[in-house]
Amino acid sequence: MTSQTASVPSPDQISRAPKVLLHDHLDGGLRPGTIIDIARETSYEGLPETEADKLGVWFREAADSGSLERYLETFAHTCAVMQTRDALFRVAAECAEDLAEDGVVYAEVRYAPEQHLEQGLTLEEVVEAVNEGFREGERRARANGHRIRVGALLTAMRHAARALEIAELANSYRDSGVAGFDIAGAEAGFPPTRHLDAFEYLKRENNHFTIHAGEAFGLPSIWQALQWCGADRLGHGVRIIDDIEVAEDGGVKLGRLASYVRDKRIPLEMCPTSNLQTGAATSYEDHPIGLLRKLHFRATVNTDNRLMSGTSMSQEFEHLTKAFGYTLEDMQWFTVNAMKSAFIPFDERLAMINDVIKPGYAELKSEWLFQQTATTSGSAATGN
Repeated sequence: MTSQTASVPSPDQISRAPKVLLHDHLDGGLRPGTIIDIARETSYEGLPETEADKLGVWFREAADSGSLERYLETFAHTCAVMQTRDALFRVAAECAEDLAEDGVVYAEVRYAPEQHLEQGLTLEEVVEAVNEGFREGERRARANGHRIRVGALLTAMRHAARALEIAELANSYRDSGVAGFDIAGAEAGFPPTRHLDAFEYLKRENNHFTIHAGEAFGLPSIWQALQWCGADRLGHGVRIIDDIEVAEDGGVKLGRLASYVRDKRIPLEMCPTSNLQTGAATSYEDHPIGLLRKLHFRATVNTDNRLMSGTSMSQEFEHLTKAFGYTLEDMQWFTVNAMKSAFIPFDERLAMINDVIKPGYAELKSEWLFQQTATTSGSAATGN
């Protein structure tokens, strides 16, 4: 008898499987209809489309266009409608709802408070509105039969000069829904070492941070993020593949940096669909996550920007199961990796793994037994 646990899961099983998300941008995951609603309420007239379906298509096509200008324009529109307390509350609540509906049980969602000040909000008011929105989204999810816990990551923009200020903000709200800190933006020309004061501050405060590194710029960005800045995780980190040699006979040799990343169990926040859009990978089949999984790096699966990529956690796993034949065991491995790497206390991570994630996958992996029993019983009844 062949165990269903060795089979590629169905889309329905993938949807129902508990999932953990570490790399998701709040301004990259709005519902198209919400963008239109808020634009109307706030008199924002810059949208390229005013029908939800068409606007969703526009975002995906702009992100796929290969034009950096069009890609950046997508975020200009989402940020433009995230400038009031009500808008931030609504977007955050819907984010939590949408993730819970997709089977996500734990998420860390990042955003840059400095990008939401155009209509007079303070940094503190931005953080409080988003935190309250996440709590409301969690409540709505429970009412709909889903459970999710959402933490915020406060992001500083690499090209700006507010990293220490945002780090201090993250630290002041660390017991009120903010899980940690991040820097994002163009890697080339804006190395993470420009913000050493922020990272040194966070380390002194025993706080957590991740750094966008190794997506576009490559190994130097990863090396600086780890060895100069002390990042707990790598946002993307996909270019670590450049330090791994694969011989014609299939043999693999890791360079010093790749060995360090694997040996230290440094989490890689990998975003397959987004990486295809930005050119960090050419196809799902060729995405480095396949090799990194085989080599037992601490790889995790993430969405990055659900609106721009037209994706979800379930869709990311569907792509990977098709590309690599991943099973529920593989899905559980990625999910446990992510939960181990979350910026919440150890005992809470352990409880999520033992009481939510493992039982959820055990239930899915046991379905084959009942399906097999039903099939056998039906055949016997027909034979009689």
